[in-house]
Amino acid sequence: MAAVCQVTGAVPGFGHSISFSHRRNKRRFDPNVQRKTYYVPSLRRKVTINVSARGIKVIDARGIDAVVRDILARGEKI
Repeated sequence: MAAVCQVTGAVPGFGHSISFSHRRNKRRFDPNVQRKTYYVPSLRRKVTINVSARGIKVIDARGIDAVVRDILARGEKI
């Protein structure tokens, strides 16, 4: 599963992990992406989306219907 949130568009960040001796190694900061299933009343079916923890809060605030409408308007498949 790709580490991309379908609601907020959060993608991995890149940087360095720095040891005590200050050596730098490449690393990746992945968003907290989870696969969640929601029932969407306007579609009359369940949809499964990859959503980050912040995306879950957006769904709670705006409602699943509005969020799914935005995802479909972008042309993403649900």
